[in-house]
Amino acid sequence: MIQPKVWKLGGNKQIILDRTYVMGILNVTPDSFSDGGNYSDTQKAIARAYEMAAQGADIIDIGGQSTRPGHTPVSPEEEWRRIEPVIRELCAKYELVISVDTYYPQVALKSVEYGVHIINDVTGFNDPLMREYAARYKVGCVIMHDIQLDENADVCGVLKDFFRSRIAECITDGIDQENICLDPGIGFGKSYRQNLQIAANFRDLCLEGYPMLAAASRKRVIGMSCGNPPANERMPGTIAYHTACILGGADIIRVHDVTEAVQAARVIDAVRGTL
Repeated sequence: MIQPKVWKLGGNKQIILDRTYVMGILNVTPDSFSDGGNYSDTQKAIARAYEMAAQGADIIDIGGQSTRPGHTPVSPEEEWRRIEPVIRELCAKYELVISVDTYYPQVALKSVEYGVHIINDVTGFNDPLMREYAARYKVGCVIMHDIQLDENADVCGVLKDFFRSRIAECITDGIDQENICLDPGIGFGKSYRQNLQIAANFRDLCLEGYPMLAAASRKRVIGMSCGNPPANERMPGTIAYHTACILGGADIIRVHDVTEAVQAARVIDAVRGTL
């Protein structure tokens, strides 16, 4: 019998990946591409986190700035101002697994000092200081690929080479390999065709023993495939894309629509259990 992967997180937590896990998106921002402004109020954000947990989210991923194409970066001070009260409240509730979506080492440090369990870095832990803090606190690390690809690139080959190289840097800097999760960066530096190739060939992106995350919720690749409905009407397309990824080996999906994603994941898991 194949043993399930184990993802070790901060605070001595760990996730045994014997089913598909769901990471709920909590954007504490005024300008995120599909829900900007919905949860920029602290109390609304906290209420949304508890709602997602009740709907079955395994992880709450909190972000303080948009990383959509063409976004205007905010300072680390502003990012922290937005997320600090939400993180402070949620980290006091020990039953929740909390992730911070940031590429600023100083924001990540403050977050893990509050008790955040995962750093989700869209720049793939490119900054040595981010790797230093992650190693010091032994937190979960989501390494995402965000480098612009040539249109004729071998997508799977390039991503796997990137993952191997960045994993080696992380381990050299003291991060335990069991703390690492990999994210192919759907929608980041990739064409429409390449984003579809990721779903079609997800199994070829996987590295043995490492958890894999798929994060396509409401993104442009979904819209372009089904007539470009508004972002908040792309839930069925998101489920279809994530289903392809799960069948290819994705362990975690990052979503806006938690209830629907959890139900779909349970069905896919049931089907896989018969194979």
